[in-house]
Amino acid sequence: MNRMRSIMLSVCLLLGLLPGCTAASAARELSVTEVYEVNYDGSPELAEAVDTALAALGLELLRNTRQAQQDSVLLSPLSVALALSMAANGAEEETLRQFQDLLAGGSGMDVLNARCRQLMEEYQNLGGSSECSIANSIWVDPDGQIREDFIGKCAGIFDAQVFQGELSARGIVGDLNGWVSKHTNQMIPTIISNPFDESTAAVLVNALYLKNTWESKFDPNSTHPRDFTHSGGRTTSMDFLNKGNSTLPYLRGDGVQGVVLPYDDGRLGFFALLPDGDLDSWLDGLEGDKLPQLLADREDAQFLHLAVPKFEASWSGELRDILAALGLEDAFTPGIADFSLLGDSPGGYYLSCVIHAARIEVNEKGTQAAAATVVGASGASAPPEKGITLVFDRPCIYGSADLETGIPLFLGTFE
Repeated sequence: MNRMRSIMLSVCLLLGLLPGCTAASAARELSVTEVYEVNYDGSPELAEAVDTALAALGLELLRNTRQAQQDSVLLSPLSVALALSMAANGAEEETLRQFQDLLAGGSGMDVLNARCRQLMEEYQNLGGSSECSIANSIWVDPDGQIREDFIGKCAGIFDAQVFQGELSARGIVGDLNGWVSKHTNQMIPTIISNPFDESTAAVLVNALYLKNTWESKFDPNSTHPRDFTHSGGRTTSMDFLNKGNSTLPYLRGDGVQGVVLPYDDGRLGFFALLPDGDLDSWLDGLEGDKLPQLLADREDAQFLHLAVPKFEASWSGELRDILAALGLEDAFTPGIADFSLLGDSPGGYYLSCVIHAARIEVNEKGTQAAAATVVGASGASAPPEKGITLVFDRPCIYGSADLETGIPLFLGTFE
């Protein structure tokens, strides 16, 4: 009897070398010219369609994941999108259409692949003191019957490392966890606890590590404790970063205000958003295109006092059901999923798991992350003339984003 093979997507935060696994036969690497200039004509409209889709995906992931657990959440929408984009290259028919709608705004795989490649290159060549490492890999089971042309796309377009080994063997746990830990600067020491099921044909992994320095650092002598009021009314004393009489980008939308703390690379920035009222109500009414618009409408303003928590946060969990609800239902359904371009198993393939882990540290110097935040609102208005006082001492949204495109690299809620 033919057995449907499953594909495991493990989304963590940085990849490198896996000890103990043997690389599969190398496929020809596609040049940047082949990937970008041939498949994508560089038109801003096509790039914008992907950027808008990725920003919307980040917000929906944050909102739906938070609703499922009613607690603080931390995600890396970019990491999830890159892992799913690799998988999409093995899909056809309706399964492919669902990937394209979710990840590319319907613009097609050639555009999505080229834009992913372009963003990977740009983020890993930022200016200033920013450190960004993005890595992808595909781990192939000897019995998985994965096609060489699919492996070639992952290797050529996404620079994915290729490894072959028995995915249901106990050794895969230590190998994968060690690999992830090493390349997240030990920020993510564990991503899996058990070997994969015997039906697993391949594991696709993306890892993203990001370390940034503020354009204008916080004075450590200005860090002081104050109360933070959590969801439900409980208060906790914690350290707050403080800045006074400073000019910073101010965010103001319908029912929300916030600030952007630029990094010294000139492109990325950390943002924090404080709803005027209840966080739940504001998030529920937020549309996917609002965050890029809110960031685009930022205006420099004089802050009399800004206070944001100094904190560390982490989150891990399963995103399969959430992604299915966002439009990838076919990809997770045995017997319906169409991954004809992925391999030659007579029983077919489906996605059985999407594991995600993320962590972030926010302090006087900047941020260090292995996953993160995004959320938005539109309708900017003029800031008060005398200056702004903004204290993030109750539930809020934060993230690290591309200030040019609005794409969230990290997105989270602090509650």
